Amino acid sequence: MLKKFNISLMYGKEIIRMLAEDTFKTVVASTPLVSIDLLVRDSQGNILLGKRVNRPAQRAWFVPGGRVLKDEPIEQAYTRLLQIELGMDKSPSCFKGVYQHFYDDNFSDDPFTTHYVVLAYEVIFNGDISSLPVAQHNDYRWFSEMALLNHDDVHIHTKWYFQKDKQADNLITTLKLGI
Repeated sequence: MLKKFNISLMYGKEIIRMLAEDTFKTVVASTPLVSIDLLVRDSQGNILLGKRVNRPAQRAWFVPGGRVLKDEPIEQAYTRLLQIELGMDKSPSCFKGVYQHFYDDNFSDDPFTTHYVVLAYEVIFNGDISSLPVAQHNDYRWFSEMALLNHDDVHIHTKWYFQKDKQADNLITTLKLGI
């Protein structure tokens, strides 16, 4: 029998349990994951990207974000990810849409794909990027939308946030209308 939980993290007054690696492999290989991506802008409208350390999307420029955990309400996941990814306690946001990301690889060395259903939220950040965590991204930079869209090392899924008609919810609407 697989060990279900491997790591317990304290977040505020809540204990967040992370799945054991073998259990998580089974989940990723079998189901879509739900995540929140943070489209982080500064006061000039530039977008914050980090160079991904881990797979999938390793070594690509990508927006901050992370998974919604089992039994974690979306608003709690949003607050947790703001804290973990940006060191922010709270921030107003603007919901940008639902996206879908498909990757040919995964976090492990085993040969299976990764599928995310992503809730994208735009937030404003005026903090110091040199103090941001390096567990998921080892470098951070501000990009203009034009520079982001034209940069070869910015991941296609990050570019989709700034391109027209890439939202999954818009694609469904288009199907219904027969456009």
